[in-house]
Amino acid sequence: MAPVYFLLVDDLEENLLSLDALLRRDGLVLLKARSGDEALELLLTHDVALALVDVQMPGLNGFELAELMRGNERTRRIPIIFVTAGASDTQRRFQGYGAGAVDFIYKPIEPDILRSKAEVFFELYRQRQQLAEQRDTLRQQAEALRDADRRKDDFLATLAHELRNPLAPLRHGLDLLRRNPGRDQAADIHAMMDRQLTQLVRLIDDLLDVSRISQGKIELRLAPVPLSDVLRLALETSQPLIAAAGHNLTVLQPQTPLWLQADLSRLAQIIGNLLNNAAKYTPAGGHITLDAHQEGETAVISVIDDGMGIPADMLESVFQLFTQIDAHRDQAQGGLGIGLALAQQLAALQGGQISVESAGPGQGSRFTIRMQLIEAPPLAAPAPAASAPASGPRRILVVDDTIEVAQTVGWMLDEMGHDYELLHDGHGALDAARRYRPDIILLDIGLPGLNGYEVCRLLRQEAALQGIQIVAQTGWGQERDKERAAEAGFDHHLVKPVSFEALEALIADIAQHDPHWTQSGP
Repeated sequence: MAPVYFLLVDDLEENLLSLDALLRRDGLVLLKARSGDEALELLLTHDVALALVDVQMPGLNGFELAELMRGNERTRRIPIIFVTAGASDTQRRFQGYGAGAVDFIYKPIEPDILRSKAEVFFELYRQRQQLAEQRDTLRQQAEALRDADRRKDDFLATLAHELRNPLAPLRHGLDLLRRNPGRDQAADIHAMMDRQLTQLVRLIDDLLDVSRISQGKIELRLAPVPLSDVLRLALETSQPLIAAAGHNLTVLQPQTPLWLQADLSRLAQIIGNLLNNAAKYTPAGGHITLDAHQEGETAVISVIDDGMGIPADMLESVFQLFTQIDAHRDQAQGGLGIGLALAQQLAALQGGQISVESAGPGQGSRFTIRMQLIEAPPLAAPAPAASAPASGPRRILVVDDTIEVAQTVGWMLDEMGHDYELLHDGHGALDAARRYRPDIILLDIGLPGLNGYEVCRLLRQEAALQGIQIVAQTGWGQERDKERAAEAGFDHHLVKPVSFEALEALIADIAQHDPHWTQSGP
């Protein structure tokens, strides 16, 4: 807290020294003036909590100084205690109070009386300081709330816009294919719908990631990973957007392998976000460089572009949630203003830092990630050769209370050549498993009545059904959700929406590794 100032005014130096010795304490600064004119100069530069003013001074006396103080807006509310050796007559006291005094102290000064009176004004001023700080804090909080509310409104409007962007072509493509499934452009329409669905899933995934980080629920799988693997994965996800814009991409990698303690997919997501940002905000045909190198014990990964650049006043806020530069909105080609915030938070969770540089609008930008290097881990023994995957159709029971989800999964299984049955409640799943004897059960968690965890536990209690592989197919995808599913008896965990390729790969993996299955089927 700022110090409290008292002003001591007396033409005699020994009196000032005496007052100083009596009043000195922590948090108090004593300003000394030998005349009224000196006092006025000090009052111009300091906010004073109390003025102790001698009445009898040459030139400007104490009463005159008080009257001048009362006539000035800056000093009119400063409490004044007159210090005087004069007689305590009524007329003199009346003159002092008329000049603005709050009290009188008579010489010779009683130390305890002086300290007691001074303590009152010291504490009053401290309370004023605290109230002022609280007022400033409340004002800042109110401003922050107004800013957050404005950003929330902007975000909701942007969210509605960005969700409609992929939904519109999905709706149009579906209408076209329904009217004429065999049209010449069917393949192009399917490819377009796939791109838009991928964009929609990415938006939702980003929103979920931000929510999980803010609640402390995101979990990383930190392990030694080669930087080259991270860069390769990031480039795989970003190159389609870069190529579509006709950008020239340069990739600079160190010759010596560098290792990091990181979550491979999450670190690749960070770099991918930065590459996507560069592609969005760089005019067609621009230049983007991914430069990874070593500086001492640090890996430095930079994404550099010659695009739209960032204004100087926005450099500190580009990593704030829902922040978008107004001049860049039309160029953004979709986005909610959360990609950079997400990248910064994910980097921090892995012990990394992200910084940004830009010379200004039209001058491009450089985003740089710095992470501590680790020693390369010892070489692992080569994995045994995989056996040939099992072949033949499988019996698969799909249990999901959302009829459309169950049906589309069934169609995918049919396309893969498997036999399947569909159910929409947990109680029916138990009877169907006993009757149908499936090889695999794709089981939703959020079922009405008997949820997926309960169904799985009941299935595991029946000896005749022990060989069935039970797969959680759910929208809950955190590590704790996977642990809870494993505790209930699930063998595998798939997060919705499940792609054709992911489902096909899981069934093939089960066929290859499940000891209950043979080459010709169970």
